Amino acid sequence: MNISRRIQGVYAITDPIAGEGERLLLHVRQALEGGVRILQYRDKTSNQTRRRTEAQALLALCEAYGATFIINDDVELAAEVGAHGLHIGRHDAALQLARQRLGNDAIIGVSCYNRLELAREAAAAGADYVAFGRFFPSQTKPDTAQAEASILHLAKAELSLPVVAIGGISPENGGQLIEQGADALAIIQGIFAQTDIKAAAQRHAALFQ
Repeated sequence: MNISRRIQGVYAITDPIAGEGERLLLHVRQALEGGVRILQYRDKTSNQTRRRTEAQALLALCEAYGATFIINDDVELAAEVGAHGLHIGRHDAALQLARQRLGNDAIIGVSCYNRLELAREAAAAGADYVAFGRFFPSQTKPDTAQAEASILHLAKAELSLPVVAIGGISPENGGQLIEQGADALAIIQGIFAQTDIKAAAQRHAALFQ
């Protein structure tokens, strides 16, 4: 598996704003049609039955569009549905435990916020990609510490891993993050909160062309 090719382009993240059930699937399909290359299923609710059903359906949808399907924070759900990978944060499951549970073929990404030392630690522990942010004001995580775009350049120069940028990204500001080294742009509101989801995804995808 070429991780660099799997973690590249528009990285959409679901959220309650993306809806549930059939509405969620419709919105994700529109995003995939617009050029989303990676989808992260992020649902912090406790409805395990619904989450499993949605994850299975989203995996099938991503595979139909040739996109990578990542689950946020839930190692067991990722293992159960056979997701392509898992994204973990500072307080989530330990990387080594996730690797043991999911195997060497799973893509495991780690949130590193605005700290290059966290990315170094993640890389040394076997992460497949690292994510930095927020870079701009974010409605989803307004209290997250701001990262400077230069951290992307530093990470690309030092680490041999794909680098993901997140936080308040739009078609107007995303280009500068790609110029600094971002392989992928992770977006929630900028896609799923828009009236025309497909067109919003297309505008972000155009930044990589």
